[in-house]
Amino acid sequence: MYAPIKDVNGVDNMCGIAGIVAKSNVNQDLYDALTVLQHRGQDAAGIVMCHRGKFNQRKGNGLVRDVFRGRHMQRLMGNMGVAHVRYPTAGSSSPALAQPFYVNSPYGISLAHNGNLTNAEELNRELFQSDLRHVNTDSDSEVMLNVFAHELQKLGKLVPSEKDVFQAVKSVYRRCRGAYAVVAMIANYGLVAFRDPYGIRPVVFGQREGALGTEFMVASESVALDVLGFKEMRDIAPGEAIYIEQNGRFYSEQCVSEAETVPCIFEHVYFARPDSIMDSVSVYKTRLRMGEKLAEKILRERPNHDIDVVIPIPDTSRVSGQAMAYQLGVKFREGLVKNRYIGRTFIMPGQSLRKKSVRQKLNVISLEFKGKNVLLVDDSIVRGTTCKQIIDMAREAGANKVYFASAAPAVRYPNVYGIDMPSANELIAHDRTEEEVRKQIGADWLIYQDLDDLIDCSKEGNSSIKRFECSVFDGDYVTGDIDQAYLDKIDAQRNDESKKVQENHYETADGAFIDLHNDV
Repeated sequence: MYAPIKDVNGVDNMCGIAGIVAKSNVNQDLYDALTVLQHRGQDAAGIVMCHRGKFNQRKGNGLVRDVFRGRHMQRLMGNMGVAHVRYPTAGSSSPALAQPFYVNSPYGISLAHNGNLTNAEELNRELFQSDLRHVNTDSDSEVMLNVFAHELQKLGKLVPSEKDVFQAVKSVYRRCRGAYAVVAMIANYGLVAFRDPYGIRPVVFGQREGALGTEFMVASESVALDVLGFKEMRDIAPGEAIYIEQNGRFYSEQCVSEAETVPCIFEHVYFARPDSIMDSVSVYKTRLRMGEKLAEKILRERPNHDIDVVIPIPDTSRVSGQAMAYQLGVKFREGLVKNRYIGRTFIMPGQSLRKKSVRQKLNVISLEFKGKNVLLVDDSIVRGTTCKQIIDMAREAGANKVYFASAAPAVRYPNVYGIDMPSANELIAHDRTEEEVRKQIGADWLIYQDLDDLIDCSKEGNSSIKRFECSVFDGDYVTGDIDQAYLDKIDAQRNDESKKVQENHYETADGAFIDLHNDV
């Protein structure tokens, strides 16, 4: 009897990836890289190292500091490795879904992936029916790993050359659609990294000169390179692959004939750290400009505004809030104190958990609110969970009026490229006017950034970028393969109720998926 084909719905990923090829053991470097990228995923973390041709791995649920202990680091030996932090866009928090994933044929390959394949279900059928490969989970990252492994195996080389690796990557591009930044390690041979033809998901590489020679690193954000002393070389171009042999020899090749840089604009709005540079654009400068543009809009619409103080909702909106206050000529104050031991609310898996966590995460400084007309600034309004509760908290603290500014436009459409906005009905601005959203969140006044202004803010540092992936704001999906049937399907698979069902499924599933090193 044939096994059923698993319904792969693209469980992952807005995540953080890293890979290093060095001259000495890199376990600590990869650990440090993941701590710097922790903001990109707090659900799970993993590291796979290659030592004398064998893979050693440690992965599990939780923050980086909780997953890795001293005894785990001692056995994670090797001068080459890949690492990953994950937050799920659907599915559960099972250890089975922690990355990197691994296959033993050909050569032994471990892969970490950030993004979402829009044709994962079709690919899984092909893997099972014609490629004769088995996928254990409903993660599209495991699908991509098996596609890459199959294409490399088809070449039948005992020792893969850089040309073989690039040929396999070209086949991956031919078969895989969607958004992806990938780093993969081929046991005993080297590390390969590549980016989707639109460059939707970010990935950068750099090098450093060590005592024993040149070392290379790949990461989702440039800050990971900075912290470890790597000099940023450049972003991996859309449709480009790089291959670094274990001995340090470096190769690159453009593997797609038609490619265009169309990066995800929400990286600038929310996900990326402000000290990152993405596609030659400073995230910090972008957020400054976002605040300035929004202040200009306020002055146009309400030249005689009565705002007493601008208060950011920490942490992502702080830079925009400072620029707004300066432009408006009003005070900027920190009126909300963040508990840094609570995860990022937006990426928490489930509405009830999000609601519970807001008051645990933020507390008001009442004297900054009492008797004042307060303008609260947030990076965006997605489900409305956070801003509604914070507005209530501001009123309880004695605010006279509570205005609300979103540094991004209204989020009205699902995201299919790896951000946790799959269900249109869970987006507060979907099918609602600005006035209706204002009433829903309880603000005295609400103002959104204009999309044209946001795009201008994001591309100012790189004039070669002609457009951004802005589908959550305008419903335009750049890959051109998204229709209403697909949106309806991911809505059914990924809404909060579906996540609860899938969580229960994985909690009762066979423990054989769990990492053998997942001891306590």
